[in-house]
Amino acid sequence: MSSLFTRMIQGEIPCHVVAEDSEFLAILDVFPRNIGHTLVIPKREINHVQDMAPEHFARLSEFAHRVGSLLQKELGTLRIGWAIAGFEVPHVHIHLIPSNKMEDMNLHRTGERAQDEDLAQLAARLREAGQNQASSARNT
Repeated sequence: MSSLFTRMIQGEIPCHVVAEDSEFLAILDVFPRNIGHTLVIPKREINHVQDMAPEHFARLSEFAHRVGSLLQKELGTLRIGWAIAGFEVPHVHIHLIPSNKMEDMNLHRTGERAQDEDLAQLAARLREAGQNQASSARNT
């Protein structure tokens, strides 16, 4: 059976996309630890990070780094915490959590279900900012 994330990638389940390329997808977590909590996932279903080829993991990390930089710039937090646990969904994913203190990284603390309208607005804002960054980089 396909993972929850695979079903999102295939369009069976709605999600709020922050960024996407041919290999990876970044989506807002619907139970965010903080505003902007984003999940970065490979489009190919892989159960565990140790099952990834090192070069594929490197590309996932590069994509996550770009998304994390965008989050930090747009949300103004001190850090973007990264976490890879692998227990919640059997599909590799990196949590990017906008953080101002260590407690913000507590993966045991379940955030409240965010409102879809709020997530949609934030995702649109982040996508637009990402497109503007990419456009500026091409023009330099």
